[in-house]
Amino acid sequence: MLAVAEAVRADEPFVPPYPHRHAKVPPLLELLRLLRTSFLDVWPQSSFELEFLQSRVLFRDIFICNSPATVQEAFVDEAATYQRKSPQMRHALKPLLGDGLFISDGPVWQERRRMVAPVTHVSRLASLTPPITEAAAERAVEWAARDPAEPLDMLAEMGHLTAQIIGRTIFGRRLGSASAAGIVQAFAEYQRVVRQTDLFSLLGLPDWMPRRQPRRARLAARRIDVILEGLVDNVLSAEGRQEASLIRDMAEGVNPLNGRTMDRAAIRHEAAVLFMAGHETTANTLAWAWYLLSQSPATAARLRAEADALQGRPAGFADLPRLPYTRAVVEETLRLYPPVPLLAREALRDGELAGRKVRKGSLVMAVPWLLHRHRKLWSQPDAFIPERFLPGGEAASKPRYTWIPFAIGPRVCTGAAFGLTEAVLCLATLSAGFAPRLVPGTEVRPVCRLTLRPGDSLPMLLDRRHA
Repeated sequence: MLAVAEAVRADEPFVPPYPHRHAKVPPLLELLRLLRTSFLDVWPQSSFELEFLQSRVLFRDIFICNSPATVQEAFVDEAATYQRKSPQMRHALKPLLGDGLFISDGPVWQERRRMVAPVTHVSRLASLTPPITEAAAERAVEWAARDPAEPLDMLAEMGHLTAQIIGRTIFGRRLGSASAAGIVQAFAEYQRVVRQTDLFSLLGLPDWMPRRQPRRARLAARRIDVILEGLVDNVLSAEGRQEASLIRDMAEGVNPLNGRTMDRAAIRHEAAVLFMAGHETTANTLAWAWYLLSQSPATAARLRAEADALQGRPAGFADLPRLPYTRAVVEETLRLYPPVPLLAREALRDGELAGRKVRKGSLVMAVPWLLHRHRKLWSQPDAFIPERFLPGGEAASKPRYTWIPFAIGPRVCTGAAFGLTEAVLCLATLSAGFAPRLVPGTEVRPVCRLTLRPGDSLPMLLDRRHA
């Protein structure tokens, strides 16, 4: 079941679709069935009101931090105890990422973090954004050449755009452009077929027992690995040294604590992390933003007025201070549809949260999907109201960790500033010339497997704004 999108009157904010909310937690077999479909389909009404939740699924205790205070307690104050990613996340992503930063922990995570964080640091943002402006401008030219009566899949379209951007940023303009499409297609296939739940973990079986993914998932992961291996080899070759790229920066970086550099396998795994995080999450955010704007005429008009001030040129880094409403639209989109709507950790030792004992091996979660729609934290929590993120708006008065689309604590996304900037610049550039419109009769359904997508596709028509 799906809560249907609604806007009762033109002056009321748009309330986009969300999954049915149960009166109580579903029975175990129903819960497991729902989890295989989407992580969003299991939550009861009470989950959007309580500050802390505790349950047990088979042999695993689960604790959900559902307030800014409990999120800070677990993910910041006690981060050392709850730093390890959940077994489900580790086993689902290991075929793609190896021991990459996103799923590693302990000494490996600490060493990789020191090597990767500097190359994506916010201080480098101005130098990293030219590929965003360049690729968005190219996409606008391609859109102008399309037949406006022919629908396009906006989810796939944004996937290809952000893959072009992150590919050029990671591997350089020449190599990144050539290989982006192959990785996007393989990753989309991987998401469709990867196993959602880790029953071995819920049954209390040891972590070393192999979790075998479906053959189609393994083949998709192998396609990505082959492409990335070739790209890394090319970037680090004599010819590749002539072009700037994040891979080169990582390869030339030295760990200040031990003087070591990263080996080829580590570089390939971190390239996979950067590509996945850099293209998939921003692509989903942009796709959701286009959908929300298509259903909110007043909001879309205000955003396009801001884009018109660019006077026909693509948005660049220097334009960011002049795009506050576009940024608010992106931030509100991230509130309603956070790309990674569930952050799960495994307790490395016995601990305590919210005054309750937490045993080693328990799952501890922060769930942006719940926190961002919490009835005690937000007014009209299910409505699309970008104004709440403008200076002086509702979001400004919220406690820290009320809004956590990029994770939190030591494991906060290293590319958060880049991803937010990318979404703002792409949205502004493309809004100047186009008003994407949902194909009539399309049902949009939020589905979370590895990330939160508007289903498998988002068919839209590209209405021209200027003849």
